[in-house]
Amino acid sequence: MDINVGDILKLKKQHPCGSKDWEVLRVGADFRLKCLGCGHQIMIARKLLEKNVKEIHEKA
Repeated sequence: MDINVGDILKLKKQHPCGSKDWEVLRVGADFRLKCLGCGHQIMIARKLLEKNVKEIHEKA
């Protein structure tokens, strides 16, 4: 799966704030994501993220 910094990901499950959209801030063995609804940041393992991605919107 080709995910780069700045891409917007739509995940299968929504964040408690109601948003399903996340911005990629860091790429590697783990990803740092920022919720576009409330701004909360999380670190998530690559394997777990790749399983939960529904759509990838490339950055402009």
